[in-house]
Amino acid sequence: MTINKQILRLAIPNIISNLSVPMLSVVDTALMGHLPNSWSIGAVAVGSMVFNFVYWGFGFLRMGTTGLTAQARGKEDDKESSMILTRALLVAGIAALFLLLFQYLIAEISFGLIHASDNVEYFAKSYFYIRILAAPATLALYALTGWFLGMQNARFPMVVTIVVNILNVAFDAWFVLGLGMGSDGAAWGTVISQYTGLLLAFYFLKRYFSNYIRRFSLAQILHKNELIRFFKLNGDIFIRTLCLIFTFSFFTAESASLGDKILAVNAILLQLWSVFSYGIDGFAFAAESLTGRFFGARDTEHLKSTVGFIFLWGTGLGAFFSLALLAFGREIISLFTNQTAIIETTIRYLGWTVAAPVINSISYIWDGIYIGAAASKAMRNTMLLALFLFFLPVYYIAVPYLGNDGMWLAMLLFMAIRGISLTLLAKKNIFRFA
Repeated sequence: MTINKQILRLAIPNIISNLSVPMLSVVDTALMGHLPNSWSIGAVAVGSMVFNFVYWGFGFLRMGTTGLTAQARGKEDDKESSMILTRALLVAGIAALFLLLFQYLIAEISFGLIHASDNVEYFAKSYFYIRILAAPATLALYALTGWFLGMQNARFPMVVTIVVNILNVAFDAWFVLGLGMGSDGAAWGTVISQYTGLLLAFYFLKRYFSNYIRRFSLAQILHKNELIRFFKLNGDIFIRTLCLIFTFSFFTAESASLGDKILAVNAILLQLWSVFSYGIDGFAFAAESLTGRFFGARDTEHLKSTVGFIFLWGTGLGAFFSLALLAFGREIISLFTNQTAIIETTIRYLGWTVAAPVINSISYIWDGIYIGAAASKAMRNTMLLALFLFFLPVYYIAVPYLGNDGMWLAMLLFMAIRGISLTLLAKKNIFRFA
């Protein structure tokens, strides 16, 4: 099978499943946007932002699991592949227990840092306390999805994700519109659908990978060197992800300080960022699987070909998203809300989002490649550089003069610096066996 076919075999299911993820947030935002108040959008945006901190921080359960599993597969080490999954599920269970036990503290700290209106904060808190119940299912799904992808299987995660999000949309529509539950209905829809998805993922694991389940060994799970490697890789990814979460959460929190209308506008634009980022991440996920496999096998020729073709596909998809936003921006925004003032203000700032897909695609694709190569230290360091030397300084310098335009300038520069720095470090970290 050619490299291009391998890329598309992994990327297309990932794109389909990935695009269904932001569709859920799009539906939530659209449902809130058609309620007779402006704070409903803000409540879901702020509540979701808190979960970005809570859940994205554990994104290493997917990313690290994919990279390590792909490398184990490249080495044809089936037993280690099994142990990686078991370690990831163990960490997921412990993390979920921690979140449930300390949910009140997490909520008080999170909402204490956000300068939202009283109405937004009240409904966002209610949303949080319901949705946190899904923590065990959400984190376990991260580990299972990462393992399936590392095993070069993108079809099972696609099916699980699509089922989860179809159920979520259906429950959201029923609870919000049918039962009049508002933002609480959106939270309950998420909880029910996440546990359904977990059951489906375990069915696939038992039905098609039973030989890996039988390789369970407590001694291997607790093997010192492998545990150190697991936590070192995932520790770097954790720090990198926290920086990314902080950036987007800081952006949302500062949007709230500019008023409910700007918060709603920026929430809609960030939903568009989410849509194209999840789409492009389909190729980034393919990069994780294939880069890890060829890196583990020390197959430099196929590694270089994979990187080249994935960049062509990923940046090309980014350009498509930019053209679509340029041509149909007003129509797309109108899907989120029927409030004229919010639509017109969103269009005022749309140019920043039109430019974003191509610029952002470079860092998204490199992330996948670096994860596959387990080059987590470089990912961590470039993220710290982009956040502390570019995003925050530009934000504090530009916003007093440019307002919301200054916020978007800082955000776009943050993404550009990540892509540039990862490109400069690729020879040392990705192609070091060449």
